[in-house]
Amino acid sequence: MRMSLLCKALLTAGLLSSVSLAQASNLVYCSEGSPGGFDPGQYTTGTDFDAASETIFNRLAEFERGGTKAQPGLATSWDISEDGLTYTFHLREGVKFHTTDYFKPTREFNADDVLFTFQRMLDRNHPFRKAYPSEFPYFTDMGLDKNIAKIEKTDEHTVVFTLNAVDAAFVQNLAMNFAAVHSAEYADQLLKAGKASEINQKPIGTGPFVFSRYQKDAAIRYKGNKEYWAPDQVKIDNLIFSINTDASVRAQKLRAGECQVTLNPRPADLKGLQADKNLNVPTAPGYNLGYIAYNVTRAPFDKLEVRQALDMAVNKQAIIDAVYQGAGQLAVNGMPPTQWSYDESIKDAGYNPEKAKELLKAAGVKEGTEITLWAMPVQRPYNPNARLMAEMLQADWAKVGVKARIVSYEWGEYIKRAHAGEHDAMLIGWTGDNGDPDNWLGTLYGCASVDGNNFSKWCNAEYDKLVVAAKRVTDQKERTELYKQAQVVLKREVPITPIAHSTVYQPMRASVKGFQISPFGRNSFIGVSND
Repeated sequence: MRMSLLCKALLTAGLLSSVSLAQASNLVYCSEGSPGGFDPGQYTTGTDFDAASETIFNRLAEFERGGTKAQPGLATSWDISEDGLTYTFHLREGVKFHTTDYFKPTREFNADDVLFTFQRMLDRNHPFRKAYPSEFPYFTDMGLDKNIAKIEKTDEHTVVFTLNAVDAAFVQNLAMNFAAVHSAEYADQLLKAGKASEINQKPIGTGPFVFSRYQKDAAIRYKGNKEYWAPDQVKIDNLIFSINTDASVRAQKLRAGECQVTLNPRPADLKGLQADKNLNVPTAPGYNLGYIAYNVTRAPFDKLEVRQALDMAVNKQAIIDAVYQGAGQLAVNGMPPTQWSYDESIKDAGYNPEKAKELLKAAGVKEGTEITLWAMPVQRPYNPNARLMAEMLQADWAKVGVKARIVSYEWGEYIKRAHAGEHDAMLIGWTGDNGDPDNWLGTLYGCASVDGNNFSKWCNAEYDKLVVAAKRVTDQKERTELYKQAQVVLKREVPITPIAHSTVYQPMRASVKGFQISPFGRNSFIGVSND
């Protein structure tokens, strides 16, 4: 990047001071929304994870850049007992927590930090959790609160997790964003000062970037961590998240050099971005799913015939043509076909408005029945234009006699209210987190997730038995068979209507080097430079 252009843009935007910019390496990322906070365990969306766990924090295991394999992070290695119930993590030495104007560590990372991080999620009576009541949806959605029997420190750099039952995806799970490791020393400082909630506004981690300032709906500022344990991976001195929910505005800023990386472009903008010689637009198959979730706890969605009818009334191909504009693949199952154990034999019921009318009549749903349809306010990798999709669904359902009123909220509020089950039907989606089928079939549709990411609030005993059993065996062939049976039940009971898997495009300036598209939809700037 021509430093004069970038510095001018940063100064004009008020994102940097004029101190020593000529010698600094700076990068502005045009992000799509404001995070709810900076305590990763509390959140479930990519917007939150990008702003905290991909920048500020590390985990015991980390996913390889651009891939799905778990590799050493804050743990250099781990041992698994023969019965699959005991995991011994050997911790990295010499790792320093961030020094800021609100915290100055007196020791390096050790086992106490791991214990604090996980015991806080595990124990509702933990002193810090009582001082700052928090929920940890990923942790509970995956049943880790019930399956982790105990966590023990055997010495300063060794931690042992003991499970109640085999979890074939355990290490993969601990590489996920929610498992970001906090400083126990910082937590003690906050607790003594009566400011426990500041762990969510003034974060301290061991990651490649140090939190500096946050202005909601405007910008987040970070400094490169000069004491990072992998120093060659920190190539940016000043990292700025410039927040704008409008994809067209983000594209304009990218073209103007006001930011160097952005995400989730509108399909209509792609051709112009790809033609700009100052930009690169790498692409990857989408490990994602955009879908409709029906809240089965609310009438009339508690009736299978109603869910079947609304599913049949959706003209998926028309939506894919208009919303995804050639960058989407029709979805049939509750996870993408690139996920191992995907059942290719399952077929859609098909677009059939006349049959949908018959089913609604049989279910006693009167013509003109009103429902709410929630639409996301932001572009997501799995849905580039939720408002347009909602309008098309509104028209589809009107044809079968159901009136849908479109509702939307600010992104954080949208998710919060959806967790509480305030919706009738909603547009939502998912990008896989760890490469394991349980991250789809358990996390999104399992009984343990009804207060978290299971936005259908659907709990089916037959389905759940299969999904839970699949986690308890390590043989992939056996797990695949169980997951295929679960997919049959999911399709039969219709708690969701899968719409599409979208192709991922990641526009950036040609000056950016080392950025890799994550299959999990995360935006990480470790190892990234802006020349």
